[in-house]
Amino acid sequence: MVTYHWGVDSAQKVTTDLYNCVLNNYGKPEFWGRYLTRVEGASEGLDREEIELLHNSGTKLLPIYNEFKRAVGENEGRMVAMFAAYHAKRLGIRKGTPIFANVERFFDVDSNWIRGYVRYMYNTDFKPGFYHDPTEGNFAKAYCDAVNQDGLVAEQAILWSAEPNLGVTKAQLAPKFNPAKVSCESNVWIWQYGRNSKTCPVDTNLADSRLFEMLY
Repeated sequence: MVTYHWGVDSAQKVTTDLYNCVLNNYGKPEFWGRYLTRVEGASEGLDREEIELLHNSGTKLLPIYNEFKRAVGENEGRMVAMFAAYHAKRLGIRKGTPIFANVERFFDVDSNWIRGYVRYMYNTDFKPGFYHDPTEGNFAKAYCDAVNQDGLVAEQAILWSAEPNLGVTKAQLAPKFNPAKVSCESNVWIWQYGRNSKTCPVDTNLADSRLFEMLY
């Protein structure tokens, strides 16, 4: 039976203060999404100290890779997957963990890029995932085109939906799991249902137990 797990993601480093802010204001995060590298103006990069803090607190890690600004072309998709896998390995992230490519709604996206990312990641120690907006931008069409072209995409990729944004809540007040989805076969196993908390700099999420079991 599928159950759902509450967690957060942040562009900032996880410090004891930030962890306690979430714990005291929203509840215990079962997982925490963090970016693998520092990207100027967007994210601080993850380090082993943070991973240790999360694990010592009983919280799993959800890795995100965002060091790209467009998602066009099979070769570019493969390159992004290669760098994402390299950084995950560098940080000692366990084999079999999904790495979510952060595809923003304003990015150019095509099916070849998605296929390139999935195909390359499939041959690494990690699994392919995509953070995306299924309602705005080009991702939904590009993803469904990729599914039609390559059965491995629907089989392997895990989708993290950014819609609808219902607002940040405490863990116990999280909505029923009901993310917006692309119109083709997909594994939408995580939903960012609340963004930009005013209390702690985090977003709030619900994850399907099938994904939760894979997290590091």
